[in-house]
Amino acid sequence: MTKICLIRHGETDWNALGKIQGKTDIPLNDTGRKQADECGAYLDAADYDILISSPMKRAKETAEIINSYLHLPMIEMDDFVERAFGDGEGMTLEARVEKYPDGNYPNQEEREDFNNRVMTGIKQVCDTYPDKRVLLVAHGAVIGMILSNLSNGEIGSGKTKLMNACISNIHFQKEQWEIKDYNRIEHLSRFGE
Repeated sequence: MTKICLIRHGETDWNALGKIQGKTDIPLNDTGRKQADECGAYLDAADYDILISSPMKRAKETAEIINSYLHLPMIEMDDFVERAFGDGEGMTLEARVEKYPDGNYPNQEEREDFNNRVMTGIKQVCDTYPDKRVLLVAHGAVIGMILSNLSNGEIGSGKTKLMNACISNIHFQKEQWEIKDYNRIEHLSRFGE
């Protein structure tokens, strides 16, 4: 059985302000660093074989802080970079709804392309690390897309708000995916308002 523990990156200033980040490469803020630290302290190195991260600053820094506790081999995968939200990036939800009421932002990555990229990455992880226990640090839309795919749209994209530094667990066994849990935050003393 391949086990993947999905961790959303810690908080950034844009998260705190309610701005959508997408491919805008925003670093963690102090709260985000504390959240990553709490994740690292909560997780047990004996439970994992490798750590995979999006190369974007907020995810990579979260992964590096977590790995300061776990000391796992760590690689970056571009498949797990956040979705590009085009002209919507840097805007608050209120501003986006006002300017783009249909939720389609000019120049954003097409949903199908995003889905294919992320799920190709998940397949590659399973093919490369069969029967391993993987930590994957990524982004809200990435994790939401994974959860949506594996639940046939019951949870995930647009239905589930994933908190910064939340933990979700998925298992792959006998060609079947199972979502064990999602959006766990009990390891955090405080999370974004």
